[in-house]
Amino acid sequence: MSTISISATTSQSMSAPAPDVNKDPLAGMTLLTADGQQPRAKAAIEITKSALKRIRVAMAKEGISPDAGGLRVGIQGGGCSGLSYNIRFDTQPRERDRTFVFGAGIETPNDPNGAKPVRIFVDPKSFLYLAGMVLDFEETLMRQGFNFINPNSTKSCGCGSSFSA
Repeated sequence: MSTISISATTSQSMSAPAPDVNKDPLAGMTLLTADGQQPRAKAAIEITKSALKRIRVAMAKEGISPDAGGLRVGIQGGGCSGLSYNIRFDTQPRERDRTFVFGAGIETPNDPNGAKPVRIFVDPKSFLYLAGMVLDFEETLMRQGFNFINPNSTKSCGCGSSFSA
């Protein structure tokens, strides 16, 4: 009777590279800091140049004047992970809102407003969860939309619009 020995070996060239757990989610992005804020301040929010462009184009399409209105960014309960991001246009800030002004004099392609600044309004409750966040806009063949890069998020859902803190 003969014995056959089978051993499993893994070739280094055949294995997938280990995921980089320390990958910077902001690598390669041009961040814009709000007027009067320090870059990467924990008590502020920032946007990317691509988000600025998309906000300007969408505001013009919706007929929202950059002089009076802006983009309202907030959170609400619900979603797969407990909290959901919420964005919409608003004609003016509310009394207790934090207002961030971005992009004065920065031109973006197809800018219908002539490099006017855009304002982002954040209510006090939402700001507790959004402080230090970066708003980006991604446009690829597979996906188009805003990305919330939020350091306060401890867990997020695959949909990208739900998180827990």
